[in-house]
Amino acid sequence: MLEIKIDHFLDYCKVSNFATRSIQSLRVRLNEFARFLDKVPVDSLQAISYKHLKEFITQYQSPSIHVRKARIWSLRQFYHFLKMNGWIKINIASDFPYPKIEKTIPHFLTIEEFNTLLTFFYRLASDTAGYRNLVMIMMLGLLGLRLSSVLCLNIEDVDIETGLLQITEKGGKQRPLIMPKVLCHILDQYFSFLNEEQGPLFLSKRNKRLSPRTLRDIFQKAADSLDIDKYFHAHLFRHTAATHLNKVSDPEITRHVLGHVRSNSTRKYTHLNPDQYAVYMQVHPYMGLNAEVSP
Repeated sequence: MLEIKIDHFLDYCKVSNFATRSIQSLRVRLNEFARFLDKVPVDSLQAISYKHLKEFITQYQSPSIHVRKARIWSLRQFYHFLKMNGWIKINIASDFPYPKIEKTIPHFLTIEEFNTLLTFFYRLASDTAGYRNLVMIMMLGLLGLRLSSVLCLNIEDVDIETGLLQITEKGGKQRPLIMPKVLCHILDQYFSFLNEEQGPLFLSKRNKRLSPRTLRDIFQKAADSLDIDKYFHAHLFRHTAATHLNKVSDPEITRHVLGHVRSNSTRKYTHLNPDQYAVYMQVHPYMGLNAEVSP
């Protein structure tokens, strides 16, 4: 009953510049909703009630609180689209409350742990793949870039001479970001291995744009080799960058580097250091790193 409407909605999301991961999440949750409705005696969109939504959100397949939140967001977006196109008269999902998620302190790597990680990847940086991995880890851990922003980078987005990196954020928004000198130095070495002057910055062995799965394999290789008892994932490095930035900068600087639209998104990283220090690019804890990331 819903499959065609879901396809129309996802097409709308694509042309509206929804982030790729947001569209993937919408597809997963709305397909869950369609499977749920297959077991419910309803024969039209108008027959779906608030009670049905509540049962799907809170009970179907015993969802976690994070899944419940994702389902609510997906249904709100979907029902707004249905009403906008005149397929329903009332958006019964608009007032469904989000569950309150207990705020936790994000996990992050200490400066010592991140230095250990950099040393590990530097020692493997003897060819294109080695320097590629080192650059990615530095972009994640120094700049706190989102995984999607790193993987969609192109060679032409990097200007080593000015130290500027052009980033594509959620929704296709672009913004420039200053890179530390140590990252520019490593990028310069990486570029010496590349044969192209444009196109994807990070390629796989098959000369395809690097996938999230391949990056997870890179993380796992490091985790298996190092005595760091933490689960390596892309957001761990984002938390790491944010925490270390807050040690040496104003929260507004951290907000700019991370690309947060709202300051509330940045406040969770101020748990270690309530004071304000000097400007980020001059006193970032990694600005003093040797340009060769000495092992």
